[in-house]
Amino acid sequence: MCVALPGTVIEIREKTAVVDFSGNRVEARSGLVDISEGDRVLVHAGCILQKVTQDEAEEMEALFRELEY
Repeated sequence: MCVALPGTVIEIREKTAVVDFSGNRVEARSGLVDISEGDRVLVHAGCILQKVTQDEAEEMEALFRELEY
């Protein structure tokens, strides 16, 4: 099963972006979607797939927290 995780764009670089996942910062490829710092995005396999709203990101994060228990 493949899962895309929601994160927040912290910094934009030439072809990548630094994305924060609850304090864990990861560099992800950013060429598929037009993004800005502060955007909430879904990342899968090191690539930003799409932007999501704050509400959508929070809902997904809550679901993932439930799965941890």
